Amino acid sequence: MSAGFDELVHAPNRLRICALLAASTSAEFAALRDVLGVADSVLSKHLKVLQDAGYVSVSKPTGRGRVRTWVSLTPEGRRAYAGHVQALKALLDTPGMPAGTPRD
Repeated sequence: MSAGFDELVHAPNRLRICALLAASTSAEFAALRDVLGVADSVLSKHLKVLQDAGYVSVSKPTGRGRVRTWVSLTPEGRRAYAGHVQALKALLDTPGMPAGTPRD
């Protein structure tokens, strides 16, 4: 994993999506929507960006009852998210700055 600020992950809703998915193997579309507090169309747009980058996979397993959409981070998405988090932590770990010092 290499640390690197990732513009695709950095957008607030996409960062939250990645954080939620990193904590599990997958999540249902409706659950992501509800946790984020966004409309279906907003979540769909963000997922499309992440999917086009190869960061998430979207599946609709068929079976009994209602078809549900499931989302998961791909290995590439996990690496991108972890690298982005590492880059953000590096910003906070500025040498010479005591912990808790306000940064302008």
